[in-house]
Amino acid sequence: MIETAIRFFQEGGFFMYPIAIVLVLGLIVAAERWVYLTGQKHTNRRDFAQLYQKLSGKDLKGALKYAQASGSAMANMIGSGLLRLGRRQSREEIEYAMEEGLLEVMPRLEKRTQYLATLANVSTLMGLLGTIIGLIAAFTAVASADPAQKASLLSQSISVAMNTTAFGLMAAIPLLMFHSVLQTKTNEIVDSFEMAGIKVMNLITDNKTAAAPNRTADPVAPGASASAPTPASSVA
Repeated sequence: MIETAIRFFQEGGFFMYPIAIVLVLGLIVAAERWVYLTGQKHTNRRDFAQLYQKLSGKDLKGALKYAQASGSAMANMIGSGLLRLGRRQSREEIEYAMEEGLLEVMPRLEKRTQYLATLANVSTLMGLLGTIIGLIAAFTAVASADPAQKASLLSQSISVAMNTTAFGLMAAIPLLMFHSVLQTKTNEIVDSFEMAGIKVMNLITDNKTAAAPNRTADPVAPGASASAPTPASSVA
């Protein structure tokens, strides 16, 4: 198989080398993006669990301190909202701050992923170009050849020229698959950011709603105690 692959590569001509370079670059980009996105997914999930636990315990200072110390994308987004919450700003201001944090994260998540689609198209076009140039050279050589050998020379030249198209497609197909997988992974991470923001906002709203009756109940108690002696005096 190795000898067949080497012969296939050698018979393809000059354009096999740039297609191979494009394939190697695409694989490097795909591997780097996969490692980065996988790391971001695990880090963001861990930080959200920690921050949600602290916010559920109403530990705003602890959550803000953890978000500032972590430095992850998820922690930065939630930390931006917690800063606005600590300043007693409105829900809309907190949402705007978290949306701004999400917009800052998205370019880093989508970085270089689009290159894979471009490299796949380049490899396909290079394969077609190599085939066309090979066919031009084949017909030029056949034009001045012996008529008895034209058929065999033409068939051999065409088979060699088609190698570049085959190799271009062999490079483009996996690159397109990697692009699709990474794009799906990126969308999942972005969706997790949006879901985390909604959960945090709902938790903050629930905490404010739970604290509201306690604040309104305080002034009622003295009034009730003040009015308590009235029936006693009337009975006396």
